[in-house]
This record gives sequence, structure tokens and C-alpha cells, in this order.
Amino acid sequence: MADKRSQHPRRGSSAKPGDGKPKRRKPRDGRPEQAGNTARAQADPGAKPPAKPHTRSSRAKAPQEALNARSKPSPDKQSAPRPIYNAPDFDRREPARQQVSLRPLNQRSGALPAQSAPIILESGNEDGYRLLDTGLNASGQGEKLEQYGALRIVRPEAQALWARGLPDGVWDKADAVFTGDTDEDGIGRWAFPNLPLGETWPMKLLDVDFHGRLTSFRHVGVFPEQIAHWRWMADQITAARRPLKVLNLFGYTGVASLVAAKAGAEVTHVDASKKAIGWARENQALAGLNDRPIRWICEDAMKFIAREERRGNQYDIILTDPPKFGRGPNGEVWQLFEHLPLMLDICRELLSPKPVGLVLTAYSIRASFYAIHELMRETMRGAGGRVESGELILRESGKATPDDCRALSTSLFARWLPQ
Repeated sequence: MADKRSQHPRRGSSAKPGDGKPKRRKPRDGRPEQAGNTARAQADPGAKPPAKPHTRSSRAKAPQEALNARSKPSPDKQSAPRPIYNAPDFDRREPARQQVSLRPLNQRSGALPAQSAPIILESGNEDGYRLLDTGLNASGQGEKLEQYGALRIVRPEAQALWARGLPDGVWDKADAVFTGDTDEDGIGRWAFPNLPLGETWPMKLLDVDFHGRLTSFRHVGVFPEQIAHWRWMADQITAARRPLKVLNLFGYTGVASLVAAKAGAEVTHVDASKKAIGWARENQALAGLNDRPIRWICEDAMKFIAREERRGNQYDIILTDPPKFGRGPNGEVWQLFEHLPLMLDICRELLSPKPVGLVLTAYSIRASFYAIHELMRETMRGAGGRVESGELILRESGKATPDDCRALSTSLFARWLPQ
């Protein structure tokens, strides 16, 4: 194919095709060339072009052009790519695809752990939280009706493909309704059909007090389906009869960290969002746990665990709740399918000689739980124990007949246990 540029006169040409009349060109400083200079250039094509007259505008431009040239990186001094990220919930913009490997994956040997799958871990009828009903609204959109403490909330739910089980009059009594973009990462707003509400309200789960908060990404500061993991963790800490160290990666608002600390563990909480860390500290004060050993660390999760591995620090329980995508405080990029294998590989190195468990949950991904199930087994190859994997679900509890209480799948999980 011919170059399209050859089919047209060059931009800035002094003549149109076929008119044969040279025209004066304006140099960059805005002044026309002298006719004699143009004639000499046409008579002697090999001659050097005449020097450009020194004008005030050209002299003023020279320093700026030199500055621009200095600011451009040379080919052998390109800026280094930004490292990998862990993600806050507050910024969901698409990232530049820049990353750097912290280290290669370890080559594991030995037998794979035993396995139990699929396993369904169920929540939904808790002291402080209930899933009252789910179903399609009048516009054909799926929604869920939830009770968070004293507050009744309606939020979009794409998996609620059936008719509502409770009368519309019950739904109409909701205190807050999320409106706007129904995509999981979409920004929206809250409507208050009855009385205006504040941004936060008191909550309690597993005997831990904290603040619920209505965010623009439809979240409320807690994921109640995680109660199944939190209850297991608290039971393990209590039964250990020794001090346990817990690492909570992508810890968000700190409810899991507070549950662990209340049970008697020493906790390290890591999240990349300053806003989430601030919220978690507020929750610690509200729960009356300021005297408990909790380290609140605002940092990229991958960078943190890589440093912990180099230092030889270890933990008995590791909770990991990574997002599908996110950014770190310094622009680090996290992509779940790209970075999850290395994250789990490093987490294995951080487990203590007498570990209690490694827990992974994954939200909003188009994959079977078997993907993370087999990844967890390969990560723990040669370590013995068992990998349990499946789904976390929320079960309705607002119906008179238990058989009418339907379930919502919320996330996938994989959990390695030493026995």
C-alpha cells in the first residue's frame, strides 16, 4: 500500500501542485522570508538555507525549547515502571499497565494438600445483620433488602433474578436506597425515603462495635458474608491458648482486625487507602480496643509482604481479601489474575512454623472457585494440611418458612488449614 503522505503535497509546501508559482513561506518567528533568499535556494538546491534573523520572539523561544529538550528522558534513561499495587475501595480508575516483579515464584515440590470442595459458608441471620429479602423491582432490576443494626437498606443485586418474597410495603419502609450506576464499581448516591440520615451509624457484629458508612460505591463499610471467616478466626485464636499473630491484608475498615484483637491476637492491618485506615482507627476507638496490639499500616500490600519476607517476620493466620483491580498510594497497580500467584507464594513464606491458616477471598471475578482452589493447593504443595474452597453466601432470614429463604452468592474463597 502506498504511503498516504506521498499522495498529497507536504504540509508547509511553498506551492500547490500544478500552479508553478512559488509562494513566500513564513518562518516560525512569523516574518516572511526575503525574496532574494528564496531565489537563491531555488537556484542552488545544495546550498545551505539562510540563517534565520535574530528576532525577539526567536530569542525568547530558544531557552524554552532548550528546557523542553532537557525535560525529555533520553532513551537510555527511561523512568522505571511503577511497582505492583494493592487496592483501596475509594479509587477505581483504570490503571496504566505498569508493574515490576518483586521476585520469581518458588518452585514447590512434594504432595498437594488434601482437598474439600465445594464448601458453602453461610451468613445472613446474625446479631446485627440480616438479609431480609431479594428480588426484582418494578423496573426489572434486582435488589436486596438488608438490616444493618437499626438501619434498613436497599441496594442493587444483579443476582436476584426472581420475584420479591416480601410485599412492596415492607421494601418501601427502607431508611436508605442506593441509586445511580448499578455497576459494582459505579458511583451513585443514596436516597432517604423517610428521614434524612447522617453519613455514619453505630453497628455491632460478633460483639465488636464499629461505624457503618454509606459510600458512593454502594458499600457500607462491612461485608457481612465475611462473618463466617471471622468467626472461624476468633474460635482458632481462643482455642490456641498461646498468643497468635494475625496479618490482615487489604483490611479495609478493620472489622476483621478488631475481631481478631478482641479474641486476643496481635494484629497487623494493611491497606493502601489512608481514608480506610482512618476509618479503621475510628472503629478501634468505638470498639474500646485502643489498648489492644494492632498495627495500622497504610502501604501497598505487595511491597509490605515482600519486605516482611526479607526481614523474616512470620504470622500464624493470614487473611487476604484482594480486589479485582486497584491502585496503591504511590500509583502501584494491582491486577488479581496477574499478581495473585506471587502474593500467595509470599504469604506462604510468612506463615509461622505452627500456622493456623491462610484465607483468600475473591470478589467480582469471572472464574470458578476451582481457579483459586487449585492455585492455593499448588501454593501449599509439600506443606500438608487441607485446602477448603467454595463460596460465601448470604441467606435470607425474613421469611416465615425457612424453605422460602433464598441464598445470594457473594464471593469465592479458598482456605488452607494445617490439619
